[in-house]
Amino acid sequence: MLQPRDGYRTLSGRRAVVVGAGPGGLAVALMLARDGVQVTVIEKEESVGGRTRTVTAPGGYKFDIGPTFFLYPRILADIFESCGERLEDHLTLERLDPQYHLVFEGGGEIRATPDVARLEAEIARIAPDDAKNVRRFLDDNRRKLAAFIPVLQQACDSIRSFASPAMLAALPLLRPHATVDRDLTRYFKDPRVRLAFSFQTKYLGMSPFRCPSLFTILSFLEYEHGVYHPVGGCGAVSEAMAGLARRLGVEIKLGTSVDRVLFEGKRAVGVEAGGERIAADAVVINGDFAKVVPELVPEARRPRWRNAKVAKARLSCSTYMLYLGIDGTMPESLGHHTILLSEDYARNIREVSDGVLPMQPSIYVQHAGYTDGGMAPPGQTSLYVLVPVPNLRAGIDWAAVGPSYRALVLKRLEKLGLTDLESRIRYERVVDPTQWRDEFAVHEGATFNLSHDLGQMLYFRPHNRFGPGLYLVGGGTHPGSGLPVIYEGARITARLMAEDLALQPSPALGMPLSPAPSLGKVS
Repeated sequence: MLQPRDGYRTLSGRRAVVVGAGPGGLAVALMLARDGVQVTVIEKEESVGGRTRTVTAPGGYKFDIGPTFFLYPRILADIFESCGERLEDHLTLERLDPQYHLVFEGGGEIRATPDVARLEAEIARIAPDDAKNVRRFLDDNRRKLAAFIPVLQQACDSIRSFASPAMLAALPLLRPHATVDRDLTRYFKDPRVRLAFSFQTKYLGMSPFRCPSLFTILSFLEYEHGVYHPVGGCGAVSEAMAGLARRLGVEIKLGTSVDRVLFEGKRAVGVEAGGERIAADAVVINGDFAKVVPELVPEARRPRWRNAKVAKARLSCSTYMLYLGIDGTMPESLGHHTILLSEDYARNIREVSDGVLPMQPSIYVQHAGYTDGGMAPPGQTSLYVLVPVPNLRAGIDWAAVGPSYRALVLKRLEKLGLTDLESRIRYERVVDPTQWRDEFAVHEGATFNLSHDLGQMLYFRPHNRFGPGLYLVGGGTHPGSGLPVIYEGARITARLMAEDLALQPSPALGMPLSPAPSLGKVS
């Protein structure tokens, strides 16, 4: 059980302000509070989680706003454990099997399963020779992940980090000049099978034909450590973190916008929020880097990321979203996660990367009610539909093309057996790139932050220690996007703050290689 820490917390005499109650901000708040810091989290929305939250729409339909599944829960479990709690006492995670259903428009399908023998059988149905190489792929990526974990755990705030023992040990396995798709040709000849192990680069908003080969570890993580559904939606993860943070004494101010970071000389000394000046020994910004940091931090206080550099930064793609409340149920063939992969996937991805709106897009559908009956009223269905599209730098007039694009997406859903959706829609919300920008404060609507190319990773990504008294956390910061990586980034940020504030932190917990713990029922 959680040990009382009120007395210990006041002993540090330190105050910190966290701007934004997204996953990274909440994780940093937990670890600072654990180490005796008085923490105030300021969030402009009326609920925690940022885009990792679950909303209830009219009619009782529930939708995740952004992330719809949970990978590698061991990192968050370690953070909870370091605070004296067990994650499974706060949250139920259902491990999915199959993890998702891949439907290739050109023919064939794979029900991706963590059971390796069954996975081999699935692949053998469309590419018998490739099935023989599944275990070699998993073994090689197990070694690659083990080599790269120490790199993910270091701050990378100095050019010398490229010569660190961790980096030098990892380099032989990283093949930095190869792409994900090219790397996969060493194992799989059928392009559909390569897609099954590479579409995960879209979690970073990148093309598998451009994304560095390091990120073959993404699909490995899914098969090795599982794809989970948090019961109640991914917002349940954020609520669990916020609940524990409050028990540790963290103050969370909702519905309050931060206007600017305050400085004395070069040092951040607090924030101004809602007309109030809040003093602090350290400030953490958890928000979309390219959008929020330029608004809150004067250009003179960010010499490595001046406005001109932010304007030229390479960005991820965006997404076109439909959140649909449907009268009635779905066909049995529609599982929890289903992905329709365009017949000409290479062209589809090239169009998105080059700023062309695809007319034959790939589509991801989440039917959370397949696993979690609480996501919609009885006899009803909540559907989350995501289409990768160009970010706003493409200059697409979404007000003009939006209605026709909605019709195109609904028509393509018929390929998944969803032939009568239009007449059954009882609730609908559309989010296009302009709304990601205007309603969710996402720079240029690039939903996956800065691109993860080699020139914007590690030392070249915004640093966790951004300046004296000023720190960053989130997908736009080292090590990058995705919930497990953001939590790892939060551990880096909290560790740097503990050093700078002369705290006595709990022993650092690195990303372990042991299997993820059992967290609730396995479906």
